[in-house]
Amino acid sequence: MAERVARRQGPEASTTAPPLAGPAGPAPRRAEGSAASPVKHCWVDDEHGRLPALLLAWRRTESGYQGRVVRPVPDEDGWVVVDEWLPADRLGPA
Repeated sequence: MAERVARRQGPEASTTAPPLAGPAGPAPRRAEGSAASPVKHCWVDDEHGRLPALLLAWRRTESGYQGRVVRPVPDEDGWVVVDEWLPADRLGPA
């Protein structure tokens, strides 16, 4: 079976925004001296319900913050992985 990855909504951008609010759990162990990963788990609310995603970056636009996420999306053949910018109000904490 072939794998497909789709990209939606604009070029990459690096920005910062407050992290998604949520319960703080134990921090994963990291090698000493390594930087914390900017990638965070989140949920995306859309017409298919609440689906898991990885939050990669934030950017600020005229209409507010957007998060760049990678997530599964239903397709006529099953599921595809999509890389897209979504409004912050569609993203929820893990």
